[in-house]
Amino acid sequence: MIDVRTFEDPEELGLHAGKFGADLIKKTVREKGEANVILATGKSQFATLKSLIADREIPWSKVRMFHLDEYIGLPVEHEASFRKYLTERFVNKVGQLAEVVLIDGETDPEKECLRLEKKIKDHPIDLAFVGIGENGHLAFNDPPADFEVDRAYLVVNLDIACRQQQMGEGWFGSVEDVPKQAISMSIRQIMRSKHIIASVPDKRKASAVRNCLTLPVSNRHPASILQEHPHCTCFLDKGSASLLK
Repeated sequence: MIDVRTFEDPEELGLHAGKFGADLIKKTVREKGEANVILATGKSQFATLKSLIADREIPWSKVRMFHLDEYIGLPVEHEASFRKYLTERFVNKVGQLAEVVLIDGETDPEKECLRLEKKIKDHPIDLAFVGIGENGHLAFNDPPADFEVDRAYLVVNLDIACRQQQMGEGWFGSVEDVPKQAISMSIRQIMRSKHIIASVPDKRKASAVRNCLTLPVSNRHPASILQEHPHCTCFLDKGSASLLK
């Protein structure tokens, strides 16, 4: 069952999603001595990350950070690189973290998947920040997503709707410029997170939100799997919630 919370605009959405996440991180550190978190990227996460970073009481030195996905073959200097995104918008702003586990899309992808799998299995995830794509994808698990594969990270092919979204958000000049493959955290690995926060602003996500939150769970709507998570909170704005009854 997804706990759905709707706010006026993306900034208010992000303010509340970030605060909710900050409170969970602080609680986890108090109880366990550390916290393992997954961060998402893209325009949908701007306000959430801003709010999260604003909490000066989070003991970041006790927080280990993973991220969801990265393009294969895209240089880290490229504006669309998720390593660049997280380094500039998060890592450089919070000070010393316990560990930063970024996906290297410029090395052998299969070996990188194995490296990441070992690391994440040693550090079970307490909190995952995710988004929902315009095609309903979760991380880069485009429809029809594989709900059964047990590996933590996968090499995936990006469908045309996914690539058009990346171009539409301004990360690339054309669809042809968007890489056709990526390394993505698997659906099962995301679902192993103790808590999940989905930040999903913007009216262009309205159809995906409706499909993933109200239709039966289906790999044709990958993020619908979140309906089966015991502790998932979804933060929407008026635009993304506009097709919900």
